[in-house]
Amino acid sequence: MLRQIKRAAAFIGEAETILIGAGAGASASAGLTYGGSRFQEHFGEFIEKYGSKYMTDMYAAGFYPFPTQEAKWGYWSKHSMLNRFLPTALPLYQQLYELVKEKDYFVLTTNVDHQFHKAGFSPERIFAVQGDYGNIQCEKGCHPKIYEAEDLFYRMDQARHDCEIPSHLVPKCPVCGGNMTMHLRCDQYFVEDEHWHEAAGRYRDFLNKLGKKRSVLLELGVGFNTPGIIKYPFWQMTAENPKAAYVCVNYREAFCPKEIEGQSVCIDGDIGEVLKQLSHITGKMA
Repeated sequence: MLRQIKRAAAFIGEAETILIGAGAGASASAGLTYGGSRFQEHFGEFIEKYGSKYMTDMYAAGFYPFPTQEAKWGYWSKHSMLNRFLPTALPLYQQLYELVKEKDYFVLTTNVDHQFHKAGFSPERIFAVQGDYGNIQCEKGCHPKIYEAEDLFYRMDQARHDCEIPSHLVPKCPVCGGNMTMHLRCDQYFVEDEHWHEAAGRYRDFLNKLGKKRSVLLELGVGFNTPGIIKYPFWQMTAENPKAAYVCVNYREAFCPKEIEGQSVCIDGDIGEVLKQLSHITGKMA
């Protein structure tokens, strides 16, 4: 593995541009795990109330058919507090920022926990394509606007009782009067507002200037839930640019097509530990 890490460090050191693609595995490595003891510790009352058959982890719990809006927001307010608002910038993301901050970089992420922002990455260089745990929208997407919900979630968290929030805290759409929901891409009603489109435009601009530059496409913790957002495009961009390098770090899922093997480094390991070693090696190279 050390040989692979050294090769990846060389690619990063020589790169003119770095495009980071981050999936759920990155935040899991950083400590924001959705299952196991962390889920059981923080959601014990939900498991007891709704049953361990359905409440297996935070991801599955989000699809539970909660009987009321009070129950739905009882769950989502706790989920958002635990994964979006209460955590500070985690070391993994801070290490990643230190690794690329002097480069011309951009971040494409399916994560919705705001960790890139907290770690110091420029908001103008982040495209969180799947939404954000800190925002809510009309459940039917009746108008193209999202709403920041930090204060609301704090109030929900303080008022929650028996896994539910009081009725007066249930948010309603200010336009159609219907239910609100999390701003997460899960159906055809996901709102792509003005800021989303601006971020998408900046991402396109970054891709356009990559050209034939020495580029690193750094993929971290991306699985196969939505491979068409990061993984497949990264493979294609590497194949189209002979000066590009594809660096994939993922526990048990680090691989690439044979067509780009000569331009790739695939590291099967813990992302946090690999980033520590990359930072150490690139620091010596500087």
